[in-house]
Amino acid sequence: MSWAENEGVRFGLVVPQGWRDDLPGRDFERMVSVAAAAERLGFDSIWLYDHLQTRDGDPAPMLECWTSLAALARETSRVRLGQIVTCALYRNVGLLGQMAATVDAASGGRVVLGLGAGWDEDEYVAFGYGPKLPAITERLRHLDETLESVRRWFGGPILVGGNGERVLLRLVAQHADACNLTDSLEPDFYRHKLDALRRHCDELQRDYDSILRTATFTVSPGVDRSLFEKLTDAGISYFILYVTPPADVGALEQLAAELL
Repeated sequence: MSWAENEGVRFGLVVPQGWRDDLPGRDFERMVSVAAAAERLGFDSIWLYDHLQTRDGDPAPMLECWTSLAALARETSRVRLGQIVTCALYRNVGLLGQMAATVDAASGGRVVLGLGAGWDEDEYVAFGYGPKLPAITERLRHLDETLESVRRWFGGPILVGGNGERVLLRLVAQHADACNLTDSLEPDFYRHKLDALRRHCDELQRDYDSILRTATFTVSPGVDRSLFEKLTDAGISYFILYVTPPADVGALEQLAAELL
């Protein structure tokens, strides 16, 4: 059974890398310790943000997503390795496909390629991609083209992140093995978005149940487990969690004891 097929409720972990001011001094060893703990405790996957500077615009604390994943591929042996999510604007599609395939080879076939249209204009401009972020219509067109082409180089599972009902979720139905919806704890939010995804699947004659539905949000130890039951009833079966405090292995152990 592949990663994207239904295997019951599973949990992934967003590993600290600096974007949320959670890894002072580019402390790679601290990131490794959290990743190793996630694997030891039974999380199904670990994830990094594809950002190049902090939310406040500082590149100094950041560990870049794909080079970090390549290193984590050799520091772990079981967990899947993903991105929440790779900005399709940042890399030529052939280069991105070769990067994903290389990390996949280094990890023994554990990469999930997460893709999104991009949103951070300050970062886009600061790193010289252009004078301003392209309009959303252009970004979605570029994402569509990337999804059309990237499987020439990478044959593993592809996840698409975003909530847009008219275009983005249609791209999920056309191209993706999984979708990722973010930053809500409300079951009705997920029901509404997944109803839109189901409609696109029906129009495209795609099996809705072949798409893994994931959600990402922040939790702390002591979270009410019934939250996950409610969101599972709404259609989510895979939770990619950012845990606070983010680099505290003890907190992660407590959460794992509560959930896994």
